[in-house]
Amino acid sequence: MLKQIEGSRAVAEAVALCRPEVICAYPISPQTHIVEGLGELVKDGSLSPCEFVNVESEFAAMSVAIGASAAGARAYTATASQGLLFMAEAVYNASGLGLPIVMTVANRAIGAPINIWNDHSDALSQRDSGWLQLFAETNQEALDLHIQAFRLAEELSLPVMVCMDGFILTHAYEQVDMPTQAQVDAYLPKYEPRQMLDPAEPVSIGAMVGPEAFMEVRYLAHAKQMEALKLIPAYAAEFKSVFGRDSGGLIRAYKADDAETVIVAMGSVLGTIKDVVDEMREAGHKIGVVGITLFRPFPIREVAEALRHAKRVVVLEKSMAVGLGGIVSANVRMALSALPTDVYTVVAGLGGRPITMRSLHALFRQAEKNDLDPVSFLDLNHDLVAKQLERERVKRRSGPVAESMLRDIGVVAAKLA
Repeated sequence: MLKQIEGSRAVAEAVALCRPEVICAYPISPQTHIVEGLGELVKDGSLSPCEFVNVESEFAAMSVAIGASAAGARAYTATASQGLLFMAEAVYNASGLGLPIVMTVANRAIGAPINIWNDHSDALSQRDSGWLQLFAETNQEALDLHIQAFRLAEELSLPVMVCMDGFILTHAYEQVDMPTQAQVDAYLPKYEPRQMLDPAEPVSIGAMVGPEAFMEVRYLAHAKQMEALKLIPAYAAEFKSVFGRDSGGLIRAYKADDAETVIVAMGSVLGTIKDVVDEMREAGHKIGVVGITLFRPFPIREVAEALRHAKRVVVLEKSMAVGLGGIVSANVRMALSALPTDVYTVVAGLGGRPITMRSLHALFRQAEKNDLDPVSFLDLNHDLVAKQLERERVKRRSGPVAESMLRDIGVVAAKLA
């Protein structure tokens, strides 16, 4: 059924259709509307049986999800930014225990300084935590990926993050095709946990494991992630047969077959990139784009195949590894290690900075001339950075960096009365 609906509400309704039995979350922008929507559905009886647990922190939210999942319940939570960092210890515990929890990460920048707007720093900080990570391009895909995530998590007995861009998607009102309960029930089997606590058959989980078996335990988590590379395309194909649309998968190529320049990106920015690619194609440029839906495990073989004919690859990423450069591009370079392809890292959109079609046009034309640094920053104000560095050079006590730079551009925090 077609609905004009906020992205957060669409995800809430999709999660409800998956019949979770325990939902636990702590509010943090921009994910709050998702769990508020689920709370309303539980309260009015639309989602039943389901227990909505109000917790005192994000760490508690993941801890409750772990306990619920270990007890055999289908468990869900959501978070963003500092909230994801606060639950980091429990995030690793969930994957180490092999618990099929599904979590929405409404992608938001990590402080300091405080920033509530979108980039991918939060999810990518947990890229090696053992969770599968799916990135949505649109609200429709965000909705669809949650349904697939429960199927995937429960088959592998591994947790799954579904990442959607904060505010850009979570707070955008768009038309989506909301599935029926019958469709979801036909696609998502009744939950049968691979492991659960049972008083009749008491066992310990998460016990101490020494050197004699720890490597094997960790390897099994890796092996299951590798299995996901086979399951995800199959589940996406089955999803299409049930719901009538393509959604999910490992990667999605757009006009990349004959492209000499290929842009690689994740999330909602892919829509803007595709618009620029269309305009440049009309002007005769051989350019395309590859969107990565699955970031963990990283689909090395599929990325290499999609990019093997490209003369140059530009990885546009909304995150960075301080002191190194790109995070996504490091994975892309690994996939292309056997090919003589030039790979450029372009960091863009940090802290919600707009990524405009005008800037992308200029960037892509520059890339076609091989006139990019290995690592560059789209629309970076170099003068502002230079002014701060000069301030620090001439004055030892130069003050807090963020506040000084804000004053330089005429943005001053309001004074307290």
